Amino acid sequence: MKNYFLKILLSVVMIGGLSFNYSGASYSYSIEDVVTAMNTGDANQLSHYFDKMVEITLHDKSSSYSRRQAEVILKDFFHSYGVKAFRIVHKGLNSGSEFCIGNLQTRYGEFRTTIFMITRSQKQVLQEIRFEEN
Repeated sequence: MKNYFLKILLSVVMIGGLSFNYSGASYSYSIEDVVTAMNTGDANQLSHYFDKMVEITLHDKSSSYSRRQAEVILKDFFHSYGVKAFRIVHKGLNSGSEFCIGNLQTRYGEFRTTIFMITRSQKQVLQEIRFEEN
């Protein structure tokens, strides 16, 4: 009888552990998540997908920023230019990493935007974003 309860308890613990492990490892960010945040100009949402350091190219100036710094820079940019929409022109894979090229429409014109995501710790993270004025 004692063995029976021990087996049941062990089974419950193992199933619970597998479920917890699976649910934590199953979600991976994708370029589609980034596109959704870009479409609304939501720098806060976009920051959830950032790598530890993010390279941002804006107005022909490029630099690497921490997650928090990158969020502030993009929040200011989105606010100043007023994002209307983001439309994908092309997207693809390169060695397991995702990228996309699109047009960011703002109140003051359009920016050709390139987004690069890489795989870190088994999930895609945003590593680089470039804005080029059209």
